[in-house]
Amino acid sequence: MASAPHKTFALAAHDEGGVLSKFEIERRALGPKDVKIAIKFCGMCHSDLHQIKGEWGNSKYPMVPGHEIVGLVEAVGTEAQKFKVGAKVGVGVFVDSCRACANCRQGDEQYCTGNGILNSAVFTYNHTLPDGTLVQGGYAQTVVVDEAYVLRIPDNLDLAAAAPLLCAGITVWSPFLHFGVRSHHTIGVVGLGGLGHMAVKFAVAMGCDVAVISHSPGKEALAKKLGAHHFIVISDEAAKSAHARTMDYIVDTVSAPHKLQDYLPFLKTGATLCLVGIPTKPYELHAGDVLMQRLKVAGSVIGGIRETQEMLDFCGRHGITSMIETVPAAYANKAMTRLEQNDVKFRFVLDIGGTLSASSPELEGA
Repeated sequence: MASAPHKTFALAAHDEGGVLSKFEIERRALGPKDVKIAIKFCGMCHSDLHQIKGEWGNSKYPMVPGHEIVGLVEAVGTEAQKFKVGAKVGVGVFVDSCRACANCRQGDEQYCTGNGILNSAVFTYNHTLPDGTLVQGGYAQTVVVDEAYVLRIPDNLDLAAAAPLLCAGITVWSPFLHFGVRSHHTIGVVGLGGLGHMAVKFAVAMGCDVAVISHSPGKEALAKKLGAHHFIVISDEAAKSAHARTMDYIVDTVSAPHKLQDYLPFLKTGATLCLVGIPTKPYELHAGDVLMQRLKVAGSVIGGIRETQEMLDFCGRHGITSMIETVPAAYANKAMTRLEQNDVKFRFVLDIGGTLSASSPELEGA
């Protein structure tokens, strides 16, 4: 008997005010290669905040955000073979791609160029399909995704704390791989938020010498608790001099406007500073800041399916998850307000499975 589309409850924003409210959406029928997932938890990424408020200029409403999805397989299509009902799974930032372009073939689906333009991957939300359907994200009870874009969550990881790995984790892991981070390297991490604390955890587990670079002296104890070997306050000239030209790689996770020139002096000759945050204002950089030591300033966004699974498996072996604050669905608007104020360590995670249903209360602030 053929599967039919189904209704599910979700949290949606309806305009640039960004206020979330309970909303019923329709998920597609289960296709032959599809997996239907009962969503248990969904991380609240800072990009969700930007998107529901229309701050990047491409928002489509109504919008159900969420691309740090974890849950249990509820049903599989007739030809699906990767997962069995009951398996712990996750879905990240994209749910399809062309599968034929050079980037997709080499496992870089996040850089899909299938229709001849950049970013042709089908994102988990705020994406319009050719038939006009809006793709809706993980602040919802269920989701249906092709099995090729579903990830296995190691059984030993706490499901809620694993959710942010699907965006925050892979965002820093992918450039670590691409730029060849190794155990003998000294790694700088700019910013100690949702992305930065994952970068510290990964680099420590890889055996690197790790330095956190921050504007906030009060974060030193936390940085050391996470395993960082050095903590550098950017206004401390003596510390900056002591660590000048000592770092093989720096990952800059900060999304607020800041000066790249403050961090380049830490790099060894020929080393790389990689940007993974997206500030609202363009950077200003003089050629002389990089050419005198042959420095490289690069960027990276999320990762492909293969390397995301490799990251999850690494987390399983090393017991790595994100530091989270789990909140009920009704608290989502308050959580967004706190997220905007950077009042969370380090990721809000919505308890979808336990607190979102037809009978669950309306959202505070809706």
